[in-house]
Amino acid sequence: MDVSFTDKAKNKADELTGAAKERIGDATNNERLRAEGTAQQTDARARQAGEHVKDAGRDVRDAFTK
Repeated sequence: MDVSFTDKAKNKADELTGAAKERIGDATNNERLRAEGTAQQTDARARQAGEHVKDAGRDVRDAFTK
């Protein structure tokens, strides 16, 4: 299995966990949990963007080596 795939899966799981925390924080009026969930989602999305950049770089490299 590709490391990139594993990283993408972990990032998606982290994003979903953050969304759940945010929703639970909303439902229970827990500002700390809501903020933690938002931060976790933002962090996961930033890592996903990094993975997309790495993929694009590989695609460019592969285009020039063929």
